[in-house]
Amino acid sequence: MNQKVLVFLLPNFVFGIFLFGFFCRRQKNLTDAFSNPTENWLAIQNGRKNTLASVCLRNNLNKPRSKLDSHVANQLFVEHKHKFIYCEVPKVGCSNWKRIIFLLQSDLNAEASEIEHDNIHHTQLIKRLVSYPPALQKEFLSNYTKVMFTRHPLERLVSAYRDKLLHSEPFYSTTIANEIRAMFRKNKNSPEKVSFQEFVNFIIAKPPHTLDIHWKPMFLLCDPCNIRYDIVGKYETLGLDSEHVLKVIGAPESLQYPSLKRYSSEKRTDGDITLEYLRQLTSEQIEKIKKLYEMDFYLFNYTMKYEDYFSLND
Repeated sequence: MNQKVLVFLLPNFVFGIFLFGFFCRRQKNLTDAFSNPTENWLAIQNGRKNTLASVCLRNNLNKPRSKLDSHVANQLFVEHKHKFIYCEVPKVGCSNWKRIIFLLQSDLNAEASEIEHDNIHHTQLIKRLVSYPPALQKEFLSNYTKVMFTRHPLERLVSAYRDKLLHSEPFYSTTIANEIRAMFRKNKNSPEKVSFQEFVNFIIAKPPHTLDIHWKPMFLLCDPCNIRYDIVGKYETLGLDSEHVLKVIGAPESLQYPSLKRYSSEKRTDGDITLEYLRQLTSEQIEKIKKLYEMDFYLFNYTMKYEDYFSLND
């Protein structure tokens, strides 16, 4: 190569390397300062728990009890090897969390996909907190990592309707459906499936604490104002939150939260599907449903402007 060309190129080449190194270091500093994933996640967790605490206080929901309510204790699953307590909120990924608990406590070299949906909900091998005496319940709650997951109340409601009233699960599609038909139809023996409007009217006609766990308000299931949950996960950030839960409790690195669905051929209930069902309701029904889930909206920081929410999250 011509010597003059080399003399011209070499300083430029060295300067180019210097610039590249400078910008790489600059980018690394920015990444370190602003994008630590764990710090970001912890900040989000602190925000969720601070919101929870302030809403509890503002609404006088902190009620110290000498003994845990048995209905709440029945929702709490205990896994001793990793000192883990999980509050079951149906329609917020609870079947897969039960699979995780089963795998955590067993020595089986099994996959979550091998555990059938019906089996995991009826097994006696995963223990509920209610099965222990009050003194032990208190001890576990003081020393174990406590976790609950939430979901937008209206999306959870639609998911419950689709799952329980539109499928052939005997208790819901027959017993509950017949009760709803008897309440709202002249001909209670008509074979048509229960409509979403009928389902909503059925729910708002009952006292909240008597509702089935699949549509009972989340705060009544898990009592987050009186149980200090270490992690408050959300269905909307399920992947990230579950990853951190498993890290915090020291689960094996090979264990990941599964994405299994009972009716795998159906689309999961999302924003579009939720809006489709909510638009079947009258404004009066919408207001009554919002009132029923009012504390869930406030405690877990979900907006009641559901059309904006689901449009943004689609």
